[in-house]
Amino acid sequence: MSQPLEIDKIVQSVINALGNKDNSTPSSTQTTTGKVGVKDYPLSSKRQDLVRTPTGKKLGDLTLKGVIDGSVKAEDLRIAPETLELQAQIAEDAGRAPFARNLRRAAELIAIPDERVLEIYNALRPNRSTREELIVIADELQNKYGATINSAFVREAAEVYAERGILRKD
Repeated sequence: MSQPLEIDKIVQSVINALGNKDNSTPSSTQTTTGKVGVKDYPLSSKRQDLVRTPTGKKLGDLTLKGVIDGSVKAEDLRIAPETLELQAQIAEDAGRAPFARNLRRAAELIAIPDERVLEIYNALRPNRSTREELIVIADELQNKYGATINSAFVREAAEVYAERGILRKD
């Protein structure tokens, strides 16, 4: 029974070694603006206090022991939209605005069932959908899931596909 505890210590050691171990004080970026920045990267070591799973668990709660005893489930290991937003703020602070936009799109997609995300992905392939079908998807993203960034993305795709002649013709 001691072997899993040794592995757990190793895992914790690796996590601690991933960056600055001093996470006792927030960075000046967080305290002055309410946002995180490059100084807070990586969040897993410098701002562990801000990172939660979608089920509300802290990073420190995610241990091998927890997996073995069943207190950590698969749904505890998914990323939360709030964490992606924090990562987007860091990306913006680093001058990587396009990457920040991608992280925010990803944050919106978390609320959408995986099967539906795959259906939308397939619908966005050239010659798979009509303009009207894409607009219905955009409306669904906006109204059902509150995914405003992805909704705008699908609307833009509908227009670009029309210009390029790659919409399905009925």
